[in-house]
Amino acid sequence: MTSFRWVSGAVYGIVLAAGLYYALAGLGDGNPPRLAGFVAGMAALFALDVVERRLDRAPVVFLVARLALFSSVAALDESGLSRALFVLVPFTAYLTFGRTAGLVLGGLCLALLAGGFAVWVPGWYRDATHLSDLLMFGMGLVLALAMAEVATRERRAAARIAELSAVTERNRLARDIHDSLGHHLTAIAIQLAKASAFRDRDPAAAEQALTDARDSAQRALRDVRTSVGALRSAPVTLRAALTELAGQDDRVTVHIDGAERDLDQATVTTLHRAAQEAVTNARRHGAATAVSVTVTYDPAGTRLVVTDDGRGFDPSADRAGFGLLGLRERAALVGGECIVDSRPGAGTSVTVLVP
Repeated sequence: MTSFRWVSGAVYGIVLAAGLYYALAGLGDGNPPRLAGFVAGMAALFALDVVERRLDRAPVVFLVARLALFSSVAALDESGLSRALFVLVPFTAYLTFGRTAGLVLGGLCLALLAGGFAVWVPGWYRDATHLSDLLMFGMGLVLALAMAEVATRERRAAARIAELSAVTERNRLARDIHDSLGHHLTAIAIQLAKASAFRDRDPAAAEQALTDARDSAQRALRDVRTSVGALRSAPVTLRAALTELAGQDDRVTVHIDGAERDLDQATVTTLHRAAQEAVTNARRHGAATAVSVTVTYDPAGTRLVVTDDGRGFDPSADRAGFGLLGLRERAALVGGECIVDSRPGAGTSVTVLVP
């Protein structure tokens, strides 16, 4: 209801201005006490709105108090224009209690107006002025209920957007954990396995593997700190990120064709994580002995291709896993696409295209 709180104040202002004009222009009986009561009632309505917004509770109490003030103001208003205040009753009820309450109170207000005419204005149904008043009041009710419906849908949409934003953020964190920590933990596991295998046969190689594992752990820690402080950290170029990736494994080579573009950080992260995931899969699942990472800049966009000479797999199989799904999701978020080409015994090629 927040974005429509101005409605009641606007209606109060219009009714107050109309009532004052009617009295000061000499169109009424010129009863000062009655005019003062009318102005005091309108002031009380303004004050009631302020109190309700500050307390933000007991909506039924405020609705009843508003109805009582509407009735008092209508009785004191010589012009009869203050009946427009009752349009706010179904509007407020719709926003606070739901559609049914709004429709019921709207119908009740219309019936009360027609009943009042029947009691105090004999033959009103043959008078064009009173018929017009009833028609305009009905149209006002319809517009008020329509506006309340729009406000309700806006509120639901805002809640849905907030929910989707939370889901998107959880998915992004899941991809970051998988693509970053998963890569480093795989490297650590491979290096520790190497250290264990060479411990007796080649102590120097085993010691080097332990050193590499410690370095990978440090890089994993640095990645975590970088992700946490991503909003404050300086942008990283794709060349620098891929060079660091290749420096972690002598089986990985990097080739860059064309002048490096000034890519936004989301695109750099997408391409870097794609390369990380492809390299990790080549080492963990493909048993690759050589992995090539190629970046090509051309007028159509930026193309990242990671190929390996591993055992390959069937991309259509269910076991393709979260990593490839994460790659496709990342590429889609920056307007790109991810293509995986592989078959058993023939290695794997992962291509990411971004505009």
